Amino acid sequence: MTPSDEPELEHEAAELVRPYVITNGRELPDDSEFSLITLVTVHQNPPRTKPLDPEKLRVIELCSGGFLSVAEIAGHTRLPVGVAKILVSDLTEEGHLCTRAPIPSAQLVDRQILEEVLNGLQARFG
Repeated sequence: MTPSDEPELEHEAAELVRPYVITNGRELPDDSEFSLITLVTVHQNPPRTKPLDPEKLRVIELCSGGFLSVAEIAGHTRLPVGVAKILVSDLTEEGHLCTRAPIPSAQLVDRQILEEVLNGLQARFG
């Protein structure tokens, strides 16, 4: 092994250990609690607690601009989705973040009803 190989090995080792260290070895929360499209934002009155980890501070910083999905948080932080879910779960339990279900897709309206409305408008207004 040459000295030029050492920084590359250290970088690879850091990437392998990092998610485990960030999450303190915890498992993923239930999928029912946080999905990829769960929306997250900063709580209006966050608690004053002990200093937070840099990753948690980054998540709070990202969410301070408005609602972001868990998938967006993972993308911006360049962390695996599972790690992002654990961080969001921790910050929500500590009172730093608020989550809500995503906005449901719009229901399709029956085409016949729309045609009847259009026909009624045309009959009334020409």
